[in-house]
Amino acid sequence: MRIRIVDAFTDRPFSGNPAGVLLLEGSAFPADARLQEIATEVNLSETAFAHPLPPGGTADWALRWFTPATEVDMCGHATLATAHVLHTTDLATGPVRFAARCGILTATAHPDGSLTLDFPTSPLTEEPVPYGLADALGADPVSVHDTGEHIGDLLVELRDEAAVRALAPDFAALVSHSRRGVIATAAAEDPARGYDYVSRGFFPGVGIDEDPVTGSAHTALAPFWSARLGRDDLTGLQASARSGLVRTALRGERTLLTGTAVTVIDGELLTTF
Repeated sequence: MRIRIVDAFTDRPFSGNPAGVLLLEGSAFPADARLQEIATEVNLSETAFAHPLPPGGTADWALRWFTPATEVDMCGHATLATAHVLHTTDLATGPVRFAARCGILTATAHPDGSLTLDFPTSPLTEEPVPYGLADALGADPVSVHDTGEHIGDLLVELRDEAAVRALAPDFAALVSHSRRGVIATAAAEDPARGYDYVSRGFFPGVGIDEDPVTGSAHTALAPFWSARLGRDDLTGLQASARSGLVRTALRGERTLLTGTAVTVIDGELLTTF
């Protein structure tokens, strides 16, 4: 079975966020334990597994995502990577609909090679700064928001871009502060550089200390920054060591995430299901 490693939310190899992509030939997923074993072996932030669905339904492919430690409800970069593989192998020519835990997700390819994902917007609920969060994160929050059921993160606003870039969290302490992880964000110091806000994402609770570029987090970052900046169409920079850009477009209950991807490894999985 073919396995591909795709760098998502970037147009350059070895940047953005790498994801494993396996397109399954059958009409059902193998046992969860085997999917988890493969994702643990691949050892990237997420490995995506997809199989085709019968024609005429509400979706074209069933899609699941696994970190090295567990399955997750929503993943943006591995969805972008899967759509990239489908389009670059001519398995898809138009919009692709994925059936996932968080509902139906659509990926649309553009002539310039970019892809737009249609995801549910994450609801934001402001809450008091949890005790111990500042120490675990290593910075004092300006505000904290819960992001709802699908991503289950804390969105933490910091005072400026420099504070986000300088973070060196205590990952063991950070685990207790959310169901999935913590997204730290601030307004861009200089929007002329091509982005409106910065973020970093830490998810030690699901086996990822720092995620290079977290597409799903932008379903919360988009409404957060659109409300503050007064524009629905923005660009976010995830300021990890690998770095990546996500163009966000808030459309009410849906958020559009646009980026590019590049395949860096195309190989064979030497095991059976």
